[in-house]
Amino acid sequence: MKKVLFIEDDTVVRENTAELLELADYEVVTAANGRSGVAIAKEEHPDIIVCDIMMPEMDGYGVLQALANDPKTQQIPFIFLSAKTEHKDIRKGMDLGADDYLTKPFEEEELISAIESRLAKVAILNKIRENNQGKAAAPAQEPKINSLSDLREMLKKYELQTYKAGETIYEEGKQSNHFFFIDRGVVKSHRMDEYGKELITSVYKEGDFFGNTAFKKNTPYEEYATAMEETRIYAISKDELKDILAKNSNITLELIDVMGDNISGIKEQLLEMAYGSVRKKAARTILLFSQKIRRHPTQSIRISRSDLASVAGMASETLIRTLSDFKKEGLLEIEGRNIKLLDVEALKRIS
Repeated sequence: MKKVLFIEDDTVVRENTAELLELADYEVVTAANGRSGVAIAKEEHPDIIVCDIMMPEMDGYGVLQALANDPKTQQIPFIFLSAKTEHKDIRKGMDLGADDYLTKPFEEEELISAIESRLAKVAILNKIRENNQGKAAAPAQEPKINSLSDLREMLKKYELQTYKAGETIYEEGKQSNHFFFIDRGVVKSHRMDEYGKELITSVYKEGDFFGNTAFKKNTPYEEYATAMEETRIYAISKDELKDILAKNSNITLELIDVMGDNISGIKEQLLEMAYGSVRKKAARTILLFSQKIRRHPTQSIRISRSDLASVAGMASETLIRTLSDFKKEGLLEIEGRNIKLLDVEALKRIS
């Protein structure tokens, strides 16, 4: 039975979570603050630690640093648990060496899954060390990457970042040090025109790559990237990506083709914004979002009118009037922010 140390100052959360973990067949020890948590960790040597950030006497950051400085506890997997959802707070924890994080309130499945995945990783690494004991050291053989699918799987070992709808991933003018792969969610890239109006240049979905692909030093981002819904992203440094592509030249052209398709799509969108009719632009934009956000066109799309208007290149008021016309014609249904396509073929004929 694996032992979990749960450090949390809120008595109700601590007791309820401990009970959930015990029901999931874990041995659980608890601590009510960071200082006692460090002492218990050094005495009990748990298999994994789940720790709140904001606590009296010593916060979660202090706990992680104290354990990282002790050779006997520095290898214990560490998961942050916090109500703080600002990205800078999460990033601070990951930079200090945390293995994962969860934000409160959380689902039981999320906590169990996070614990299981971290324990599995430790077990795999331990097995590898055991198999290598007594064998002569040999140069590590990196796995061969034969396709973009292999690249996507390999990127999942890199830093995982989570963004809520509306959170900025990167900003125009900031130095572009990373390249991104979307594990789940939707991201828009956008910039502002000379009149301060937002122009969405592209929309990326699950499985897509995005970011500034220039490998030159000190190259800034030329636009913003923002999550359109809750999104999980893997980030890899450009130096690491450059090294991977150098060793797997067979996928370099494939990646260039994919990024080239994105650029072509942007050009088509800009031409459509310049010359297309209002109805044509609106229909085309709705179909674009349907394609990007959902797998099936007749499922509802949850998207803000301002984002739709920005992609279509028209005022929000104009878009809303056009959507009303489409609704009256039986092409779609509208309920709040949700749009459900009723006649996809008719919209395609308009676009």
